[in-house]
Amino acid sequence: MSLSFVTLGVGDAFSALRYSSCLAVEAEDQVLLVDCPHPIRKMMREASESSGVRLDADRVTAVALTHLHADHASGLEGLGYFSFFVLKKKLEVLAHPAVADRLWEGHLAAGMECLIERHGAAPNDKHFEDYYEHTPLSTESCVRHGPFLIESRMTYHHVPTTALRIHAGGRCLGYSADTAFDRDLIDWLSKADLMIHETNYGVHTPYEKLAALPAELRARMRLIHYPDDFDTGASVIEPLAQGRRYHV
Repeated sequence: MSLSFVTLGVGDAFSALRYSSCLAVEAEDQVLLVDCPHPIRKMMREASESSGVRLDADRVTAVALTHLHADHASGLEGLGYFSFFVLKKKLEVLAHPAVADRLWEGHLAAGMECLIERHGAAPNDKHFEDYYEHTPLSTESCVRHGPFLIESRMTYHHVPTTALRIHAGGRCLGYSADTAFDRDLIDWLSKADLMIHETNYGVHTPYEKLAALPAELRARMRLIHYPDDFDTGASVIEPLAQGRRYHV
């Protein structure tokens, strides 16, 4: 079956117009989330309505986490709790060890390390392994998850962050994640059939740098993580639209 994705969000951390950047990648009736911002179930419900693709927590087989900034990882607590209490299973998180190193102590533990499991009971100590399964991604080799074969590469960002190449159904989707402009990274992503690249201010990738790339690369590139004042209509590279399904 073909490789496709639905854009659950396309905005940046400061957006007042759009959800934070997140993809629901689908192949062989399995859904892999790329990042997991809050409110993830609301994002999936609204994208389901606009795209016609049924999306909810019960269809998510894993989250591929690029980094720990809240606009990419803030939904992991809620989705982890929903999996634990409602779905009665652990949530699989695919992340490079450098990304996962502080995922529990630096991000999730404050809200999840003590749990009262029934009325009147004392709180129980909980750990990452009670809610999640971690599958390490590697910059040296591919990692298999169901129909997906995933490659990763470190990017230039404030915290450890990985770009991804996701293979399934004979196609490949490249995702830059958050990064400064890096021509070597773009060359790595260009091996994919379709590349999704961020653009924003600060230590991110300026639109002008991407617009100056060869036309052949721009034709296979889509934009994400753009600011609210980005002129989508004037862009020479197609910006992704929130809530739409794309085939790779």
